Amino acid sequence: MNFIIRKANKEDMLQVLHLINELAVFEKEPDAVEVTLTDLENDGFGPQPAFQCFVAEVENKVEGIALVYNRYSTWKGKIIHLEDLIVSQKMRGSGLGTALLDQVVKYGHSKGVKRINWEVIDWNEPAIAFYEKKGANVMRDWDVVQLDEAGINNYIANIKN
Repeated sequence: MNFIIRKANKEDMLQVLHLINELAVFEKEPDAVEVTLTDLENDGFGPQPAFQCFVAEVENKVEGIALVYNRYSTWKGKIIHLEDLIVSQKMRGSGLGTALLDQVVKYGHSKGVKRINWEVIDWNEPAIAFYEKKGANVMRDWDVVQLDEAGINNYIANIKN
């Protein structure tokens, strides 16, 4: 199978959003996606892009993405976070995931990062096995902590000035 891994452009964002929604369905949260096409276009391609996105293109269609952004570790220094690596369901097992992860690691290496972070849902054993096979350390003793928008607003409302 022939495919191209390349940096995403603004025109790819509709297909990127489709893959994000496909992932949400796969992860049993079909209504959780709040990001819009306009958000992706503005946030990824404005004057200060919030993320870098790589796409896997097969026959002029985006069938996979890897979306990363810069972070900073107080222990390590510069790192990047792989927010999502998504391959369309019909293309899983085709090598696109490996090619996208390869691109992310090459990108991180070129930026001189000390670490690449990402999360994987605990029941997605095929993904966990894939990442471990690639040499990643799946840290099962760490929990992800988040404040969603409602949590942030509630927190702010309860801060005593």
